[in-house]
Amino acid sequence: MSEPSRPDDWPLATMAEFGPPRAGEFRTRPEDFVVEEILGFAPEGQGEHLWLWVEKRGLTTLEVVRHLARVCAVPVRAVGYSGMKDRVAVTRQWLSVHLPGQQAPDDLAEQLANCGVVVHEQVRHPRKLKRGVHRANRFSLRISGEAINDDLDARWAWLCRHGVPNLFGPQRFGPGGRNLARARAVLARGWRKRDDREGMLLSAARSYLFNELAAMRLVDGNWQRLMPGDVAILDGTASQFAVEVPDAELDSRADGLDLHPSGVLWGVGTSLTAGDAMRYERAIAERHATLCQGLERAGVKMARRALRMRLDQPRLALEEGGARLDFHLPRGSFATAVLRELIDHPTLTLPAEG
Repeated sequence: MSEPSRPDDWPLATMAEFGPPRAGEFRTRPEDFVVEEILGFAPEGQGEHLWLWVEKRGLTTLEVVRHLARVCAVPVRAVGYSGMKDRVAVTRQWLSVHLPGQQAPDDLAEQLANCGVVVHEQVRHPRKLKRGVHRANRFSLRISGEAINDDLDARWAWLCRHGVPNLFGPQRFGPGGRNLARARAVLARGWRKRDDREGMLLSAARSYLFNELAAMRLVDGNWQRLMPGDVAILDGTASQFAVEVPDAELDSRADGLDLHPSGVLWGVGTSLTAGDAMRYERAIAERHATLCQGLERAGVKMARRALRMRLDQPRLALEEGGARLDFHLPRGSFATAVLRELIDHPTLTLPAEG
């Protein structure tokens, strides 16, 4: 079994076939990074919660939440959202605000427009919008630079055929990886809610451990195939099952991107993995004991995440001075994990620890 890679050099799936990607640029302006939430269901049209389909640029989701709470004169906890969307981007997503027995301000759209938020639709629904209920995200990204060369089409086709490592993006770890450094300190002394009210540090630690496990399997060449003792996840769903020994049918489904091997999101609980797959989890527990034990003491529940993601409805189009990438990803997956396979850019890696 390989040693885990340095965090500033987590391996690329395309490296063996194509070598390192060349330098490239992305998100030089918000219009170069367009994200649209795919909810997967429609609000019912009646209820205590007003749902808004909004477009923002230059703002984080939490900033929009605070603006909406202020305009509607409600506490921030009365506002719901499903996913956190990028700041330097044009993003469209749903928000909800609890307004039982009352109407929204007549100038709601105008006040939000003054904050840089465009309201495209308003509709009622009986329930608050909860975290993580959307089905997927639609991306339209523009890249440029030396990476727009003869092998871009081939790299893209390889990712469409074989899938992309489902790594957490560097933004999960904060600027310069500071969230991870803070997580180490907090978990070493014992996590407390007052130190991490949004759970951001717990998330950074779990994400790092997952990426380390994924990196080990990338180096060993088994990140996209099922091993004895693996837990398989059905593409695009939360459905999972233990695999004692992969057979020809399971291998064929994995090759067709219908099933993916999974990695642990560390926490309290009993892992379903066994055999060869379990060895990777044991290695993570040994090499990162402080993080693993700290997460367990914090009471975080163990979960699983697919090691690979499928690019849905992928499209690559060359345009003047660059290229446009269009694709869908399941919720919780990062477009930056796709970009790092295609371009070399300093913001796509996590700084080395030291």
